[in-house]
Amino acid sequence: MDDLFESGPKQFGLDLGETVAPVSYAPDPAEVRAELIEILDAARSATDEAPWDERTHLYHKVVFPQMAQWLPDDERDQLCFDFAREVERIELLMAA
Repeated sequence: MDDLFESGPKQFGLDLGETVAPVSYAPDPAEVRAELIEILDAARSATDEAPWDERTHLYHKVVFPQMAQWLPDDERDQLCFDFAREVERIELLMAA
C-alpha cells in the first residue's frame, strides 16, 4: 500500500491523464468570405428594386458585420464599408 490514489478509479471514472483536443466551433473563414461576397454581390446587382424584403434587409444589416468579424481586420473593414454603401443605396430603393 505505497500509493492509495493509484489503485482506484480516477476522478469518478474520468481519465484525466488523457488529453483530448477541444472541439473548435469557429467557422471556416473561406466559407464566411464566400457567403459575405454572395450577399454583397446580390446587393450590388440591385438596380431598380431591393434584392430582398425588409425583414431580410434588416437581418443582413445586423448579421453581415458580425460574420465579418471572423475575417482578417483589413478584409473585414473593406467588406463592411462596401456593404454599408450598398445598404444606403438599397434603402433609397426601398423608400421609393
